[in-house]
Amino acid sequence: MKKNVLLVLIVGLFTGLCANAQKMVLKSGSFEFIKDQKTILVQYDYSNLGVGKYDKEEDYVAKKVEDYNKDEAGKGEKWKTDWYNDRSKRYEPKYELLFNENMAGRGLKCDKAASDAKFTMTVHTTFIEPGFNVGVTRKPAYINTEMIFKETASGKEVAVVTVQNCPGRDAMGFDYDTGYRIEEAYAKLGKSMASFINKNVK
Repeated sequence: MKKNVLLVLIVGLFTGLCANAQKMVLKSGSFEFIKDQKTILVQYDYSNLGVGKYDKEEDYVAKKVEDYNKDEAGKGEKWKTDWYNDRSKRYEPKYELLFNENMAGRGLKCDKAASDAKFTMTVHTTFIEPGFNVGVTRKPAYINTEMIFKETASGKEVAVVTVQNCPGRDAMGFDYDTGYRIEEAYAKLGKSMASFINKNVK
């Protein structure tokens, strides 16, 4: 009986992982423009963002603030501040770190301050699944993004990539903090995006 239960759990886990595998698709354009570039401007867009079961991020935030304030006065406002601050303090630096590390062989790096770069990469996050880890059970975070590459001066699109189910988790199971799980999703995104570009540049 125990073996049967274990088998069901393993199959269920495997099925869940397969169903939520990361998928990257080049929707338009190509990465030929990247060949002679050394720096690309990176920007972030969180507009029209869905979170968890909520289509609108503001509804998710309002619910979390309400719940946390019920536990402790002021706790909700602190959580809200951290939720938004994590973007510039955790997610974006981790994306840039992993993207740059994995593009080093090509001699290319992304930089938020590179306003004179010929091309701009916009990381438009369209969905965040925060996931959870309560010890006995856990669900990885994941993000969906649209990666838009444009000529900085003209705004002309040169490539668009969609990324679905980019996972964020700690392999050792210590990802109890929501911000950490999402941060790891952006780390995975940076690494995966660099690899995708390298594979698509002849």
